[in-house]
Amino acid sequence: MAQPRPHPSAASTMPHGVVCGVCGTESRQVPFRAAAPEQAPDLDLRPGHPVRGTMARWLQQCPHCGYSAPDITQAHPAAAQAVGAANFRALLNDASHPPLARRFLAWALVLEETGALHAAAEATLHAAWTADDLNRTDLAAAWRREAVALWRSGPSLDAEQRVRVVDALRRAEAWDDAADTAHALLRESPPEAVAQVLMLELRLIEAQDTGRHSVATALPPPSRRPHVSHQKSIKRGEGLRGWLKRLFGR
Repeated sequence: MAQPRPHPSAASTMPHGVVCGVCGTESRQVPFRAAAPEQAPDLDLRPGHPVRGTMARWLQQCPHCGYSAPDITQAHPAAAQAVGAANFRALLNDASHPPLARRFLAWALVLEETGALHAAAEATLHAAWTADDLNRTDLAAAWRREAVALWRSGPSLDAEQRVRVVDALRRAEAWDDAADTAHALLRESPPEAVAQVLMLELRLIEAQDTGRHSVATALPPPSRRPHVSHQKSIKRGEGLRGWLKRLFGR
């Protein structure tokens, strides 16, 4: 299964009936179109405002079987097996987790079952973002560690994704692992923009700073206010420098 790229926005249309690709149940769901965040993303690429506040609408969820996805009418053949598994049912009923986080974690379980480990890592990171918003630092740290494990279990990561791993480890207070990962990438002489972000990460690690920081902190935007094209991740082969050039118009 290809990595999902849900593009939520504040713009929406009226709810309409859709049929779940797993169980066949019809429900009313609201579709969303992409929007352009007007602020720089965080170092882990969580979009800036206003898009960052629309997470509750990034995924649809079937009210009958609990299948969650950007579009529940589409389902990988392995999705039914994942949705029927005991751990999936237990997750849906786990009241200790925020409801929105459960939706992202449910999607992550489906993706993991299909072998899309990097996409499962993204969904798990999104669950951590919901925990951030609720000030549930314990859950946010745990889900960031899970996201890192999924990233590392999948295919080799490029330099830009490894920067995100460093950020997730830092925010999960895995200081030694975060520093070691950053130093290892720096020894590979990455592009200048990547190196600048890593140097910022190392300063934050040294200070044991677990807070969110934006890409603009490492690479300040030009004097004009940036208008960011909506990007959930860097295009393959483009590199962080090229992505930032599009991001800030420089």
